[in-house]
Amino acid sequence: MPFQPEPSEKLKQRFFYQGRKFSFEGATLRLPNGVVGDWECIHHPGGALAVPVTPDGKLVLVRQYRFAAQGRLLEFPAGTVEPHEDPAETIKREIEEETGYRSHQWRKLGQFFLAPGYSDEIIYAFLAQDLEPLPNPPQQDEDEDIETVLMTPQELEQAILDGEQVDAKSISAFVLARSFLSA
Repeated sequence: MPFQPEPSEKLKQRFFYQGRKFSFEGATLRLPNGVVGDWECIHHPGGALAVPVTPDGKLVLVRQYRFAAQGRLLEFPAGTVEPHEDPAETIKREIEEETGYRSHQWRKLGQFFLAPGYSDEIIYAFLAQDLEPLPNPPQQDEDEDIETVLMTPQELEQAILDGEQVDAKSISAFVLARSFLSA
């Protein structure tokens, strides 16, 4: 069933902070069921993610340092959607920057909310196939600390089950891509 937005009525903005990539707002709201209360929300422009697959069926992931987690997480390449940018363009740029690969075949897998209890961020997930390594990959962003990792779908599934730190957006996208991956 398609998502049907039901906006709350904003009665009062209590505070607002604009950060580098997202904003944080506290407001008094009236929910669609009539309940009035104070809520906080992270407003995020959204992200695009790729499940990249090499011609021999390996998944291309990144092990990336994340300051909020205070450690390295295993993730599919992803990036923030820039203002007025199509998520498909975002991920084409990000996959090259983060992995050094280019995809010649794209399929939209779907979209999902990342953490709807406190954020409006939506992740747009894509399957990236027919990959080729770039002869001269672009420079990674200055704040990125990334290592490229190749795994079979079975190895990734086992890593998830073994408790390796894989982020939620990557697990969700892996589930969406599973039927397109070779067994």
